[in-house]
Amino acid sequence: MSLPGTPERIFISLCSGATISILLVAGLSATAQQQLPPPVPAQGSPQAVAPAAPASQNPKVSYPAIPAAVRISGSSQPALPPYAPKPPKPPEDTLGSAYIPVDSMVYPMALRLYSMGFLDTAFINMRPWTRRSLLHMLEQSAPAIIASGNDQAIELLSKLDDYIMSEGAEDLSKPVHLNRGDIYGVQAIYTRMMGISGQTLRDSFHLGQTIVNDYGRPYEPGFNNITGFATLNEYGRFSLFVRGEYEHSPSGEGYSTTPSGNPLAPDGLAETLSNIDEIPYSGYNLHQATIPAGFINTQNYFRLQEANLSFHALNHEISIGKSDSWDGPAYGSAMNWSNNAEDIYSFRINRIEPLYVPWLSRVLGPMRYDFMVGSLKEHTAPNEPWVHSEMFSFAPTSNFQFAFQRTVIWGGHGHGCLEPNGTIYPCDQPINLHTFLISMFSITDTTGAEKYSVNDPGARFSDFSFSWRVPFMRRHVTLYTDSISHDDVSPVSAPRRAAYRPGIYLSQIPGLPRMDFRVEGVSTDCSTNACVHGSLNYWEVIQRQGYTNKGMIMGDWISREAMGGQAWLTYHLSANEWVQLEYLKKRTPNDFIPGGTSQNQYTIDVVKRLRKNVELHAWMQTERWKAPIYLENPGNSANFDNVISFSLTWFPALHIDSHRPGSIFP
Repeated sequence: MSLPGTPERIFISLCSGATISILLVAGLSATAQQQLPPPVPAQGSPQAVAPAAPASQNPKVSYPAIPAAVRISGSSQPALPPYAPKPPKPPEDTLGSAYIPVDSMVYPMALRLYSMGFLDTAFINMRPWTRRSLLHMLEQSAPAIIASGNDQAIELLSKLDDYIMSEGAEDLSKPVHLNRGDIYGVQAIYTRMMGISGQTLRDSFHLGQTIVNDYGRPYEPGFNNITGFATLNEYGRFSLFVRGEYEHSPSGEGYSTTPSGNPLAPDGLAETLSNIDEIPYSGYNLHQATIPAGFINTQNYFRLQEANLSFHALNHEISIGKSDSWDGPAYGSAMNWSNNAEDIYSFRINRIEPLYVPWLSRVLGPMRYDFMVGSLKEHTAPNEPWVHSEMFSFAPTSNFQFAFQRTVIWGGHGHGCLEPNGTIYPCDQPINLHTFLISMFSITDTTGAEKYSVNDPGARFSDFSFSWRVPFMRRHVTLYTDSISHDDVSPVSAPRRAAYRPGIYLSQIPGLPRMDFRVEGVSTDCSTNACVHGSLNYWEVIQRQGYTNKGMIMGDWISREAMGGQAWLTYHLSANEWVQLEYLKKRTPNDFIPGGTSQNQYTIDVVKRLRKNVELHAWMQTERWKAPIYLENPGNSANFDNVISFSLTWFPALHIDSHRPGSIFP
């Protein structure tokens, strides 16, 4: 484990230690603040078009007064007043809507708008959002944004409005848009050309990654390219989003598979890492997606990045296929689920709008929840496991949100069962309703006999996150933390065994309204011996390739046992154009990877609109890294690599058909 007293550990300890105090303060202040959001006034009412109150308050809705009691002739007692008419409920939006990919420029803009004190109904720890859920967030906040006079916020509102114009957002003073019509067409066509010099890292499960949060796309030194498209189709309650791309990366050399003379890996790096994972390096385990070994062939293939068919019912999107997830409030990654690995094929039920539960919401505020279940690919120990995840997020006040999440990996061929004499023999844990229910409802510790049986509840991971717009600075400062623990009820119940990603975001620097600053620390190197050898976070004694899909960690890129951090300084040329400087640091301790590893990255990122519907995204990164177990240089000198990337995206106009024969709209 890492030594105490390092800057990273001090920063993470301070932020993590402040979490309990933050929760207590926010909980005490929850009852003193208004719940969000208020009922939306009916279209055409005075409140529908009048500017809203400042963002810290919700616009008030006038209700009919209760008539006074009247005296009946011949009676000494007044009669009870008649019932007042109930205020009209806002009409329900029954239209289906596609998810917005988590790598869309929409999210940096929306998160900045939220941290300026607006977009109160956004659950920033549950992404992706649908196009219509974003529309509803903007509808709630538009009057307050316009009334605030904040030029940056008004510009952000305008650009986000442009993105969802086809959803009926041409006039956000109207409370609800139910006459969208049918939408179809190509939403985006894009290409990315990337050149890499020097040896890179592409091993999130052990040594590290040069390029993170990129859907597990391949890359090697030389010329790399992706060229793809995205299509959007929305018809009534149904929506279909398809994003496919051609991916190319050159051939390269992976980890050594035979003795190479390196004393840190005497049997070859691939076998050494497999032994650390407690996976016998033989048979089908000679080819593990988590260990890029031997000669790596040139990659040229077409991949469906996302392919998601969804049906809208009662403010839920019920979907099947591949869709993104980013379950946490942080910017650099998410502990439970991010886009660091390729999306999985899954069945999903997502409550996309805030839900008000009688009595419960008086204390915890509106809530959202998300459930998905699907299969993991390219696991060999065991083979073909499945995963399910459940998340519940609450907003007790307009400034404070928190969420709990549970993810379980279970089943697979070659699971392993225990004989009475203590011998473990290969067996399969089938994927069926019985084993699913065991994994879903098991909350107790397991015995060895239960773990090595078909009744194994699986590898269980729990996540807790919160975000807080700080009082008196709610329009400028947002504090947040994401955390995950293995085999504990919650990171809150076992803080010393948990992994953390705390962060602070300053949405506007005083005197420099176009500039923002964000810093995050991250650690999966907990303060107990349970973390030694990378044997706690993202790993499990049965599911030894753990929290991965096609070899890449689905959660935080930081890996199983490491510490690090990221910082971003961004100057916004306009709402959807910016220049950004980023610094990334990571250290892996010697008890996990012999000799340890370190990474330092410096990145400059530019986003510029060449035309209204043509976007240029260019970035340049230089990395300095050490991994003596992999490449041992004279004098323990560092390795260097450089990455230059140019992306062009064209956003064609979508087709909107409100009057074609057979349409459900007039």
